[in-house]
Formats: sequence, structure tokens, C-alpha cells
Amino acid sequence: MEFKDYYKILGVPPEADDKEIKAAYRKLARKYHPDVNADADAESKFKEVAEAYKVLKDAEKRAEYDQLRQFRDARGGFQPPPGWQSAGAASGGGREADFSDFFESLFGGGFSRRGGPRPGRDLEMDLPLFLEDTVADTRKPISVHGRTLNVTIPAGTADNERIRLKGKGEPGSDGAPSGDLYLRVRLVPHPVFDVEGHDLLVTVPVAPWEAALGAKLQVPTLSGRISLTLPAGSQTGRRLRVKGKGLAGKKTQGDLYAIIKIVMPERISDRDRELWRALAEQSDFDPRANWAGDGRRHDKEPRK
Repeated sequence: MEFKDYYKILGVPPEADDKEIKAAYRKLARKYHPDVNADADAESKFKEVAEAYKVLKDAEKRAEYDQLRQFRDARGGFQPPPGWQSAGAASGGGREADFSDFFESLFGGGFSRRGGPRPGRDLEMDLPLFLEDTVADTRKPISVHGRTLNVTIPAGTADNERIRLKGKGEPGSDGAPSGDLYLRVRLVPHPVFDVEGHDLLVTVPVAPWEAALGAKLQVPTLSGRISLTLPAGSQTGRRLRVKGKGLAGKKTQGDLYAIIKIVMPERISDRDRELWRALAEQSDFDPRANWAGDGRRHDKEPRK
């Protein structure tokens, strides 16, 4: 088996402290992230850096790794000592997706101290959820190793929340218990709403005359449209709070914030242009009256 030198991968010495290791990881992760690096080998290097960091940031894994580094040979090969078993493997640690066989052999249970029954390993997978799926209890089919599980997702489930399915992980051998399956919730970005904690943000375009005179607006929520009153004289960026129309939580209900954005029509008819010109000639309003700007006087003087 080929030995992976995690210290060399991160470019730090074996005596590096946690701060140095974290800084090196962040720098290399940014460098090789597939979203910013188009090189053909960027993704594999990114995964290699992530694997090295996962081991070296964990005190227990790092101690085991340091102990086993002495068993590497001059040609880059590796063979653990007889009877060795990782503490992580002994406790049934889950298999890590996209990590190397070397990592799996050390920390995924690839070597064992003895034969006989062995508990199944825990598994973890991402579970994409739409915001609409969090409003009420939702049933989702999940495919795991050829099996289809119908899982109930409780209302109010939040982003990055972990759902445990006991005994639904990797089967054990020789009658030993199966591992658990952990579903990591990932909220899918919504085309209309942004999320801040349990609150929802929605940008509402309004016409200049609606902002000036006030208006009744139809605003979307996760449970349908509602009518919202826009006060006269509203500015771009004003937030109108709708209590209880955000994301459901285990203990609290979030709010919806409608953020006003004044927009102009892309095309202006001759009639509209005349109306705007008449307003400009008759209005005393100066939008830059209290603005420092470049210090120069404005051309337009207030009407007497």
C-alpha cells in the first residue's frame, strides 16, 4: 500500500501546531477548489488536501497517524504492524466518501485485530431539501446501497441538520449489528427567497409611483401569496416584516422580510416622458440636497 504523507501534502512540518495546519489547509483548499481552479487535477488535489486536514486536525487520528509513520518504507510503501487496529475503526466510524484507500485502511476499519463478528460502519450522505419541504412533515425516498428507504423529514428541519436512522447503515458481519445512517440536510438555494437563520428575505420590485404614493402588493410566501401594504414614501432597501411567514423551527417560527427595490421601466413612451418632464419641472425635490458628493453646486435651484 502506498503511504500518504499528510504533512507533505499540506506543506507543514510534523511538529506543526493546529493553527499552522488550519492555515495551510485554507490556503490550499482555496487554491485547488474546482470552482476556482480549472486544472484537470485540481479536484483530486482538493480531495487529497481535505483528507490530510481531516486526519491532522483530529488529535486522536493524528496521534495514530504519527505512530504509524514509522512503518513506512524507503520506497513509499506502508504496512501496519500485526494486530493493529484504529480506535476510529474499532468504534464503528463511518466510511468517508471520496477519501483514499489508504485513509480507509487506517480509519475506516480496513485492518482488524481479530476475526469474527464485526459491527457495520456508520454511513453519512447529503439530503437536498427544498424550502417548501420544511413547512410540514415530508416523506422522502432515500436510496442507500440498492435499498430504498422512505424517510420522514420533520417540519422545521434546518440547513446542515443531521438526521440519524438507527441500524440503516452498513450491515454487520456474522450477526453483528448494522451501523447507523446519518442524513446531512442541505437546503437547496431558492430562486425567490434568501435565508437568514429562520427568516426569509424576498426582494419586491415596485414602480416609482408605487413607492411615492403607496400601494397594495402581492408578495409570495412558502404557503402562497399574501397582500402587503406599501407605505407612501418608501425607499429602496426598506424592509417590511411579515411575522410568522419564515421557516418553521423546532421552537420558533421565522419571519418574512419583503425588501423594497424601486425599478424603472426599461422602455418609456413619449407620453410617459412628458409626464416625467412635467414632474421634474414642477417638483422642488432634490435627491442630492444633503449629499456631500463632489462639493459642486447643483444646477437646479428651488422654485420660488
